[in-house]
Amino acid sequence: MGYGGYPKYVSVAEKRVKAAIALAKLKKKNPNIQPVIIEGRSLAKNWWGKAWNNNLESYADYSNRISRGRSYVKNNAVLDLNIVKGSVIAQVKGSRVKPYEVVVKLDALSQEKWSQVTELCNHSIVSLEQLVEGKFPERLEILFTDHKYGFFPSPEEIHFGCNCPDWAYMCKHVAAVLYGIGSRLDNDPMLFFEIRDVDSHALIKKTMESKLDSMLDNANKKSNREIEEKDIFNIFGV
Repeated sequence: MGYGGYPKYVSVAEKRVKAAIALAKLKKKNPNIQPVIIEGRSLAKNWWGKAWNNNLESYADYSNRISRGRSYVKNNAVLDLNIVKGSVIAQVKGSRVKPYEVVVKLDALSQEKWSQVTELCNHSIVSLEQLVEGKFPERLEILFTDHKYGFFPSPEEIHFGCNCPDWAYMCKHVAAVLYGIGSRLDNDPMLFFEIRDVDSHALIKKTMESKLDSMLDNANKKSNREIEEKDIFNIFGV
């Protein structure tokens, strides 16, 4: 405890050292833990991580709360973060010696949204590589970022809990984990489809089927470029 009842000031360097010590202890028990390590000032560098974080910050319910987790995740306090279908299980270094346990659950993408997404997508995403790299037409960003039709979850679709004593709607440990998910997506975008319980291959297959259907429809229509028989006779004298 610091002066006047306020917590003792702890520098960023000191917080990082404490997180590193806690991580080393955890690794002795479980060598396979997956910490979130932030290098540099940016929480995310690629399209997926940035878009995930921007989505969270775009909601008024989250904008005033999620910032509490920025310093935590920057200080490498998220000691372990595992993503499985529809769930994220994490451990976060807090003020006590033992890490806090955080669980985040996301609703699976509804069939209604899936239909809307595939309809909007049409045949514009044609490869897994294109999807992973976030290299699709700018207009298709609505597939992920639109609050009504997008893939990214709304606050109503995100459920979380932490065993810390903070009774706030969103404690800083949960906020750190939400940013930690963005960092994971930065390195492995395919985890996004795991979180939302969506088959990425099915999305690409659907768009390819749409493209094939369109090509078949056009094949059955006479093109303006086709040469009539009488014109062939005039040109080649046959």
